[in-house]
Amino acid sequence: MDKLPPLTDGSRDGSLDEEADAFQRLRPRLFGIAYRILGSVSEAEDVVQDVWPRWQDTDRSEVLNPGAFLAKITTRLAINVAQSARVRREAYIGPWLPEPVDTSVDPQVGAERGEALELAVLLVLERLNPVERAAYVLREAFDYPYDEIAGIVRLSQANVRQIVSRARKRLSAERRDPVDTAEHRRLLDAFVAAARHGDVAALESVLSADVVAYADGNGLRGVARLEVVGAGRVARISAFVNKFIPGAEFAMAEANGLPSLLIRKGGETVGLVSARPSQTVGLVSVTVGADGIDGLYWVLAPEKLRAYERSSDRLVRQEP
Repeated sequence: MDKLPPLTDGSRDGSLDEEADAFQRLRPRLFGIAYRILGSVSEAEDVVQDVWPRWQDTDRSEVLNPGAFLAKITTRLAINVAQSARVRREAYIGPWLPEPVDTSVDPQVGAERGEALELAVLLVLERLNPVERAAYVLREAFDYPYDEIAGIVRLSQANVRQIVSRARKRLSAERRDPVDTAEHRRLLDAFVAAARHGDVAALESVLSADVVAYADGNGLRGVARLEVVGAGRVARISAFVNKFIPGAEFAMAEANGLPSLLIRKGGETVGLVSARPSQTVGLVSVTVGADGIDGLYWVLAPEKLRAYERSSDRLVRQEP
């Protein structure tokens, strides 16, 4: 995330310094709210940047709670962006997946808890309208009280409670009981080993019978444009990775709170020195149930991979 733009009047008095510092302290939370509503690193960064001049133009002597005030502006801007993004995504080629974020640098992306962060959950939230999504995110990820959420999204408390309840039920119906992190990592390791060798049988053994694979390439040649369902079909496609990405290198990473797989290629080493760094060409996240991997999320669109890489040093770059 970029540094704050300069103060509009060119001054650096103590009051403005204090307000800039307050904004910077709250910025991770604001990003976390916008990211969960939008499922996009780049769009969330833009929203937070747009909040800053509004904060500057506000009569801050009338603001009793800067955190609540900035959260309200952020949420409303994110809802507006989400409403226009829905139209743009209708023209998206193939499955649309959220932009992954590197949570190893900020484990909860500004939240008190990691709710509404996994790619699979963000994908389900995308099916809610933006106001419903915002209400759920503010309650479940950031623990805002219902009366405060009602004021932010301009609905009654009763309506907000109904929205959050419905969203919980929808997510509960589509999510399986999670396994522990060690089992998640074991299955991902086994998947990588089998995919490296093109071992279809070994791949099938770690996949649930009704596994679903999503591949987000936005028209990238060779990328499936429909969800692939079933262990046999998903295993055969996964075994094809070395042909689809010749010379692929695999590395473990963290994305959206879960162990994930980075796919790189093109690196070159001369002696012990890296002559040319490798390029990230894919990120794979998985969801795991009691009977194995039940969801595969292949992020292959170059702009989304760049967003992931930007998120890796977001905390460093946001320092004033």
